[in-house]
Amino acid sequence: MLKRFGILAAMLGILGGVATAAAPGDIAQTAASAPAFSTLTRALQAAGLTGALEGKGPFTVFAPTDAAFAKLPPGTLETLLKPENRARLRSILLYHVVAERLDATSVEHMKSAKTLEGARLRFSVVGGKAMVNGAQVVHANISASNGVIHAIDHVLMPPGQ
Repeated sequence: MLKRFGILAAMLGILGGVATAAAPGDIAQTAASAPAFSTLTRALQAAGLTGALEGKGPFTVFAPTDAAFAKLPPGTLETLLKPENRARLRSILLYHVVAERLDATSVEHMKSAKTLEGARLRFSVVGGKAMVNGAQVVHANISASNGVIHAIDHVLMPPGQ
């Protein structure tokens, strides 16, 4: 089903400005080293999840780029980053993480995967583009020592949020 997931996403990643250099370390370090993930890195820190993504893993992170965070309604990100909203931010970010390594090849025959938040993500191809819950994968297979990152163009919201 997602046979072109990796090739298409890699081509889009070249255009999308996501770093493709060799991974410097774990998922948290890899995200922090990529300019396109500065907002995600800030959100992970605010939610207290950086340490978790430095752990053994394996993890797959469907990582919203800075441009994805910019698509949120005005004030949403600032509100989520407040200490009193930490639980909601954690829930949203955990909805982007699967507790196994799912590179593009692994995903091509999958329809969904359970996230650390507890709900499932749906995978599809629409118009030749790899999608996760309607968000487009703009770069796949960013390798890290404890998993893989797939950059996406929207922030995913768990059901009910």
